[in-house]
Amino acid sequence: MTTDVELAISGMTCASCANRIERKLNKLDGVEASVNYATEKARVRFGETVTPEDLLRTVEAAGYSAALPPERTDEPQDEPDRGDPELDALRNRLVVSALLTVPVIAMAMVPALQVEHWQWLSLTLAAPVAVWGAWPFHRAAVTNARHGATTMDTLVSVGVTAAFGWSLVALLWGSAGAPGMTHAFELSVDRTDGLSNIYLETAAGVTTFLLAGRWFEKRSKRRAGDALRALLDLGAKDVVVLRDGVETPLPADRLVVGDVFVVRPGEKVATDGVVESGTSAVDASMLTGEPVPVEVGPGDAVTGATVNAGGRLVVRATRVGSDTRLAQMARLVEEAQSGKARAQRLADRVSGVFVPIVIALAVGTLGFWLGTGVETSAAFAAAVSVLIIACPCALGLATPTALLVGTGRGAQLGILVRGPEALEQTRRVDTVVLDKTGTVTTGRMTLVDVVAADGTDPADVRRLAGVLESASEHPIARAVADGHTGAVEDFANLPGRGVRGSVDGHDVVVGRPALLAELGHPLPDPLVDAVDRAEAAGRTAVAVAWDGAARGVLVVADGVKDTSAEAVERFRALGLAPVLLTGDNERAARAVAREVGIDDVVAGVMPEDKVEHVRRLQAEGRVVAMVGDGVNDAAALAQADLGIAMGAGTDVAIEASDLTLVRGDLRVAADAVRLSRRTLGTIRSNLVWAFGYNVAALPLAAAGLLNPMLAGAAMALSSVFVVANSLRLRTFR
Repeated sequence: MTTDVELAISGMTCASCANRIERKLNKLDGVEASVNYATEKARVRFGETVTPEDLLRTVEAAGYSAALPPERTDEPQDEPDRGDPELDALRNRLVVSALLTVPVIAMAMVPALQVEHWQWLSLTLAAPVAVWGAWPFHRAAVTNARHGATTMDTLVSVGVTAAFGWSLVALLWGSAGAPGMTHAFELSVDRTDGLSNIYLETAAGVTTFLLAGRWFEKRSKRRAGDALRALLDLGAKDVVVLRDGVETPLPADRLVVGDVFVVRPGEKVATDGVVESGTSAVDASMLTGEPVPVEVGPGDAVTGATVNAGGRLVVRATRVGSDTRLAQMARLVEEAQSGKARAQRLADRVSGVFVPIVIALAVGTLGFWLGTGVETSAAFAAAVSVLIIACPCALGLATPTALLVGTGRGAQLGILVRGPEALEQTRRVDTVVLDKTGTVTTGRMTLVDVVAADGTDPADVRRLAGVLESASEHPIARAVADGHTGAVEDFANLPGRGVRGSVDGHDVVVGRPALLAELGHPLPDPLVDAVDRAEAAGRTAVAVAWDGAARGVLVVADGVKDTSAEAVERFRALGLAPVLLTGDNERAARAVAREVGIDDVVAGVMPEDKVEHVRRLQAEGRVVAMVGDGVNDAAALAQADLGIAMGAGTDVAIEASDLTLVRGDLRVAADAVRLSRRTLGTIRSNLVWAFGYNVAALPLAAAGLLNPMLAGAAMALSSVFVVANSLRLRTFR
């Protein structure tokens, strides 16, 4: 017998940390573990020989913290979202470090600011940054060292410590602390003992730049769980329960199976159940994606969080709490997020090789110069120069600056990017799966055609039907009414069939063709043909009669957005194969697909089927982008390699996605893919430059020829290049 558990992991600083924890867990007998750095969770399957406590101890032995999920409870959870203390602490560390670092860098780079004793002022400002500001890197480096591993944190910690430590030595025992000492701006290559040089701006600058990158990444990861909170918030908070004929208000989470509750027009259904009495139209588009409300009556099942659009319903609860459809969808979203492929950062991967090489080179440099008989201080200066020049200043700027500029430009264009993991997927995406309702179409019913019987003015059909339907709350009625108002007498709602009433002295009936036939107003052949054409195109036909005869047919549909066809062309131009995936019926889906130029259509699917279809495409080796806007798309958005949510959609879809489009224009999704690819390309070129600069400068440092001003200028120029390269993203169109 096996058990599945999800552990919350804290203390990871890069993808290699996740790999280490995963390896440690998988060494346990009968354990299968997958650790996700992005969501900071580990999904573990284990047998009877292992206990959850064994898993926790294994993670802690690896140098990290782990916690079991809290026990599920039916008690109401009223605690507010307290935010993320770790993120707040990181922000405070970044702000303080930045304020202290700016004057240190300014004094080091501008000789005019080097007043008497400026070096001691620099030490005073830089010390808190190098020790307290860089503490997360130092702590991670020590943890890695205990397990015989090196990461980017190791390089940062060693570089910062070397720069600060050597500066301290030069100030206390060298000539760097003498009054009136300055760093003249001379770009010369010469060998010195290094005791007149300080590198405090390097120690402080590297720390601050990398804290900025760490904060940006942590903030984007913080939102991984927001989709689940938004999804569960969709449920009704309160419910009116019928007990002994008396209506009693209760919190919705106090419902138990068998309770009978009331759902008034406009209210959410509190939990899954079966209708006991009453008839109404229920808006279930959050589950099915179909814009037409479902007519329900006694004996029909209804789902929690759907909206009652019509009459009063009395419902008997059949599933509550974690058994409801909404809770199942929440689990789908969570599983899809946890199962998303780990986005391994290039800097982390390269650092696994780069760091040991740099440390070995520094040790080798020290040994070589000591062996040649030069002064000990000069040998140490050369070794320390190797560590300092390898310190990833430009490397620390490479990702955050491109992200800040790229995401800023995206925000101007109505594209919100979640974080670096999202960008890494866009380069490989080859398939785009499009939800229909609200994404390709407008998501609301509109009147698209009026067909009048011979001898009848279409304007009269539209006006009389519109005035009558203005008295109804049904979504199709609102589409027919379309702004028409007037006096309606003797109005009657015929649930599931239509409405009737008196308008301008005419006895008007609007509803299903079957209702008119039942009332003795059969449709003539031309109108029957109009109904058949509408239904063949996946549209809804509403018949209109007055004064004892059928007068016309109104066709309503969820109209295709004007920009959708052009958007599909743009996807193809980017090398993406479009697929239409919808919960709507086959005919409606095929009609929309023909209109926008999509050949691959999958219709009539439930939320769990959408996830399965995305997984099926991924199993075929395709890299999938999913574009959607509804609750029913959330799990598929989370499962997809790249989730793109329409900003006009639900909070759940937005939180489960990687990219959010502020506008409902599908063309912006194509722009989002282009911008993401451009931003990722900029990050990669920044990283290539940053590593290239380090590699080129290392031989000079090892030879003891790296003048501090040359090192500072090279580091500054490297950083300027990275920033300037990132700023080119502002011109994206």
